[in-house]
Amino acid sequence: MGKFEDLGVRKEFVKGLKELNIINPTEIQEKAIPLLISKAGDLVGQAQTGTGKTAAFGLPLLHKIDTKSKKVQALILCPTRELGQQVAKQLFKFTKYSDRIFTEAVYGGENIEIQIGKLKRPTHIIVATPGRLLDLIRRKAVDIRQVKTIVLDEADEMLSMGFKEELEAILTGIKSAESRWLFSATISKDINDIIYNYLSRSAHRIAIASENVVNQNIKHEFLACKDADKLENILAYLSSQDESRGVIFCKTKAETQKLAEQLKSKGVSADAINGDLKQKERDKVMRAFKNESLQVLIATDLAARGIDIEDLAYVAHYSMPDKAEYYTHRSGRTARAGKTGTSISFVNNKELKSLKIFQKELGFKLNDLG
Repeated sequence: MGKFEDLGVRKEFVKGLKELNIINPTEIQEKAIPLLISKAGDLVGQAQTGTGKTAAFGLPLLHKIDTKSKKVQALILCPTRELGQQVAKQLFKFTKYSDRIFTEAVYGGENIEIQIGKLKRPTHIIVATPGRLLDLIRRKAVDIRQVKTIVLDEADEMLSMGFKEELEAILTGIKSAESRWLFSATISKDINDIIYNYLSRSAHRIAIASENVVNQNIKHEFLACKDADKLENILAYLSSQDESRGVIFCKTKAETQKLAEQLKSKGVSADAINGDLKQKERDKVMRAFKNESLQVLIATDLAARGIDIEDLAYVAHYSMPDKAEYYTHRSGRTARAGKTGTSISFVNNKELKSLKIFQKELGFKLNDLG
């Protein structure tokens, strides 16, 4: 495997990467970076969460910014506030030793007037959720007429969250773009519609081979048990983890709340995030989890989108998701940046059948803890 210098990344960015201990490119980075740095044009990149997509599009994007201009030159669309913040933070770290490149993240759930004020400063790159970006465009608070590159990050997540109309409005409105880069874990019919309608017919395509879709550093385990015994088994598992942190996934909002209360009553440092939480409450829980005063986060699939927390030892499935891609998204929260992790499922007989189907589809090894 080559180094970032070999891919054409400028030395000032490489220095920033080394400080973050990012030395060897991942497969998506090796394939995308030289292509995106060397030429303009459209790209479809298919790769799972946790494979290094932010650097795969972020580094080429930084190469294309004219720091002498104060205009908005690039736009990155993300499904959630958390992912938007994460992407903006990463770009900031990559540019520690380069000329100043100004990135601003805008999203719903924060006072729009504050964001309008921030956008009055020089801004080269905007990272945005689709709905908030359209609000800002309608208020004439942001000028995207000079945008040369637009990135759709986690495009499948944006569509599953109902942002198709917003994406279409934004893509229709940016005539100046020379490059449109779409990154997605899955390529559904709706994603293909976006590609067909808004990307060039000659768009480059990169797909990480199916055997690499599931992170090879994740150990997959399961424990078969009745629903009535799940709580007891999860408590036993958590006690075996000492101080390690992890995320437990549930299917419904009510389930997350109930499990959080049950775990707290047993002395576990746990809390839940779900769609019913106000942004302020959600931020409070996420802060506690990130600064490690909270050991266990309980979440629905929707609420967990965009969460990127380092050093998660495990992901637990209290109830199984409906689709293999959700299992992959969930499991991908652990074993990031070359580390190892565990994805453990607590399953009844019906859920065990689903898990075996996911195993067949995704091709991972599954260990029975029973």
